[in-house]
Amino acid sequence: MWDRLLTDCNIATMDPAVPAPFGAIEDGAVAIQDSRIVRVGRRVEMAGMQAQSIESLGGAWVTPGLVDCHTHLVFEGNRAGEFEQRLNGASYEAIARAGGGIASTVKATRSASAGELIASARARLQALMRGGVTTIEIKSGYGLDTASELRMLNAVKALGASEPVRVVPTLLALHALPPEYKDRRDEYLRLVVDEMLPVAAGLAQAVDAFCEGIGFTPEEVRALFDAAERAGLRVKLHAEQLSNLNGAALAAEFGALSADHLEHADEAGVEAMARAGMVAVLLPGAFYALSETRKPPVELLRKHRVPMAVATDCNPGTSPVLSPTLMLSMACTLFRLTPEEALAGMTREGARALGLQDEIGTVSAGKAADLCIWRVSRPAELCYWIGLPGPERRIVAGVDS
Repeated sequence: MWDRLLTDCNIATMDPAVPAPFGAIEDGAVAIQDSRIVRVGRRVEMAGMQAQSIESLGGAWVTPGLVDCHTHLVFEGNRAGEFEQRLNGASYEAIARAGGGIASTVKATRSASAGELIASARARLQALMRGGVTTIEIKSGYGLDTASELRMLNAVKALGASEPVRVVPTLLALHALPPEYKDRRDEYLRLVVDEMLPVAAGLAQAVDAFCEGIGFTPEEVRALFDAAERAGLRVKLHAEQLSNLNGAALAAEFGALSADHLEHADEAGVEAMARAGMVAVLLPGAFYALSETRKPPVELLRKHRVPMAVATDCNPGTSPVLSPTLMLSMACTLFRLTPEEALAGMTREGARALGLQDEIGTVSAGKAADLCIWRVSRPAELCYWIGLPGPERRIVAGVDS
């Protein structure tokens, strides 16, 4: 006897093995046992099957739980003032070079207690959960000293332990150069590689870096990735957001999970990603907030069959986004993804970008029962409505939350 049987529903499985748009199974049913999906199919195929709880969903659509695979959720303060500056003509780079940007968030985050960081991040996390997120990646990167980075990662751990959501922590110590290391770049890199990374390895599941003119050079990133490889941590990279430093190809050398942003990526970088089996993480919220005009090379990514994920990039400066469904809509309207590509980007490919494709991301037998139930008439509505509030219900590990 199964624990739960969800019936009278339509299922956007997002499973490529199901030969229909969205991997759709109409008039279907989903069986759940011990927090996992044990069977998915047409309702008539499961007639007579028994479960402790049989629930009719009244024709609702069931999708995988949404996967937000790129966020900076833990921070203190906000940068609304910089929003005003950009509207008055200042560029993101000019603000950063004048001491604003990431540096201003670092100052506020360093002064916050662990409890304050958890409380402010919890509010943002709960908003994303209401929007349908069941798995979220959360980066450090606003501490930029060992104690503060560890405090951030421990806050991420605490959030995962106290909320019904799957949390994936990432160390982003090469996010910006701390002001106290302004003329000592080599010293900061050694601090990250020799001290910070080894002690964070027990908390973080991956390592990230910002490879950019206002961030870190490819040579500096390479040193970090060499150390991450020795520590047994996977890598990912903020690459080609503002310029092309060949970060995507560098990440591919290390078998990175993903390269993220990619507005300035070229075909050589995309080809390298394809060979390495990487995911391209597209972040329309940052593109929108920064009023960018150069879009990620979606046609090249399609041509070379690089999977495309979509994420909020929730952060205080360049993507203050708390709506995953808004990102689905923007991925379509701004980057011209199809609704099926966008939804795959926040389910199947988002899971792939975290190395969790065998655990989550599709409604398939054997995977975790992380599901969203939507009162819509077709899956494309999740992208059609601008800022759809969220699912009617969210199920995490087989339990309503």
